[in-house]
Amino acid sequence: MEITLNLLAILAGVGFIAGFFDSIAGGGGLVTVPALLLSGLDPVAALATNKLQSTFGSGSAALAFARARKIDFRASRVMVLFVFAGAMLGALAVKIAPVSLLSAALPILLIGMGIYFALSPKLSDEDAKARTTPLVFALTVGFGVGFYDGIFGPGTGSFFLLGFVLLLGYGVVRATAHTKLLNFTSNVAALLLFILSGKVVWSLGLAMGLGQFAGAQLGSRLAIREGARIVRPLLVLVCLAMAIRLLFDPANPIHHFLAGL
Repeated sequence: MEITLNLLAILAGVGFIAGFFDSIAGGGGLVTVPALLLSGLDPVAALATNKLQSTFGSGSAALAFARARKIDFRASRVMVLFVFAGAMLGALAVKIAPVSLLSAALPILLIGMGIYFALSPKLSDEDAKARTTPLVFALTVGFGVGFYDGIFGPGTGSFFLLGFVLLLGYGVVRATAHTKLLNFTSNVAALLLFILSGKVVWSLGLAMGLGQFAGAQLGSRLAIREGARIVRPLLVLVCLAMAIRLLFDPANPIHHFLAGL
């Protein structure tokens, strides 16, 4: 494939848009992976390069939230450790993963989460009473969602955020901030393995990464300023958009079932 300045500029723009939305509600891969595939990359190279650029976005968002003092790094240390371990193991186990089962179940889960995010009174800017400890959260949600991100990926941020709200009682902005930290952790873990495989296209990934970094800075600051008023509707939109995208994927078992009706 030929890498031109026009292609780099277009991908940087795509990265900016994805970084903006991803820093608030996730779902940036809905536009970045197709853009990389359309640029001429094979699926494995597209996924590897996508991890590079998304690391810039999640890192930028985590940095913005940290500067606003929305992240408790001391309480998050164990979470980061177990997310990293889970993501590494998930990426190593990807060849034996039940991808068809995950593809079938995920749209239903995303629709359910979208409804929850739309209707739940718990999704507010105020913290609530925690139902578990950070250690238990790290062992269960941290490791489990990290493992899922290494194997499959879509909806990872939504799963983390739902866990923070339901189990640790975090308010929306605080939950979003810590979600970005854990997203960054799992992205780095998967990226390390992709780098070792030699599949990362650095020029495209870095161009998109610069756009991601800028977009995530803007989106994070908007989330911090507006709180649940902007995060809630975007979470609902992203969950439903990911569900629709997966349902219309010809490789999804549910798509085959619906097509046969």
